[in-house]
Amino acid sequence: MEDYNINSTSKHGYNYSNTTDYDYQDGSSSKYYILDVLTYVTIAVGFLSVLVAIYAVFSLVRKDHGAPIYVINLLIADLIQLCSLTVLMIRTTYKIFETFYYLYYFSQLASVGFMACVSLERYLVIAWPVWYHFRPTVKFSVMVCVVVWVLPLVYILPDYFSVGFQVTETIFGVFLLLPFPLFIFSLCGTLKALSAASRVPPDEKRRIVAMLVLVLLIYTLLFLPSIIWSLAEESRYNSDFSDMSFIIVLFSPLADSFLYVLLRKGAVDKVLTSVCCCRMESNDVNPTTTVEN
Repeated sequence: MEDYNINSTSKHGYNYSNTTDYDYQDGSSSKYYILDVLTYVTIAVGFLSVLVAIYAVFSLVRKDHGAPIYVINLLIADLIQLCSLTVLMIRTTYKIFETFYYLYYFSQLASVGFMACVSLERYLVIAWPVWYHFRPTVKFSVMVCVVVWVLPLVYILPDYFSVGFQVTETIFGVFLLLPFPLFIFSLCGTLKALSAASRVPPDEKRRIVAMLVLVLLIYTLLFLPSIIWSLAEESRYNSDFSDMSFIIVLFSPLADSFLYVLLRKGAVDKVLTSVCCCRMESNDVNPTTTVEN
């Protein structure tokens, strides 16, 4: 059985090839070597941060608090991505490669779905507090999680049965693009409803807004290049853009682990306090310097 390796020149960064040795005197091969090293470093750091975040978020799960459930599922999807990517980066048979190839993209699409759940759930806390308070939290959250885990099959099954490269890439791009209006709506709707949400403490409001902004930034900065790659045929012929879109999306598990920080009460206030202290210290130093001069 032939061995297969990973690089960034074909479908979403993966190329089936039995060439496993690089000629580092060649410029493109040196580039792929650097990309491989960067990928391994990202995997190592990602494993550590995601495992720590999963352990920490489990302590925040409460019967009346649905957000940690979605974040935990998001982090589990990130962990599956990292495990799959680790297998894809080593020598293996085609059958194993293919299995973890589909598992990687299955978990990647699921992670975007759970990002949408986190964003919408935070919006409901502010805009519809009564409904959010009295709904069957655990049962409802579990049902939503099941749906999100099943939805990526919309892309995986056509790809597995070789419906057609153009068709499957369109499905992939559209699947990733659909949550974008939801992220915008959740953030704008939350900001609009904040003034009327008198029962929500100020620190809770800041945490919710910070989480929505972070989710939108993660999605826009990390997943948008992959969406462009899938939907714009011209971008696939640009090797530099293909490499960039593949590498950037690798950082999504690292970015998702920061959502844990925003689940902790007082976390945002501590960050803002630190920033304000730094600014005050800077302002205190500058006048002194001016007088002495």
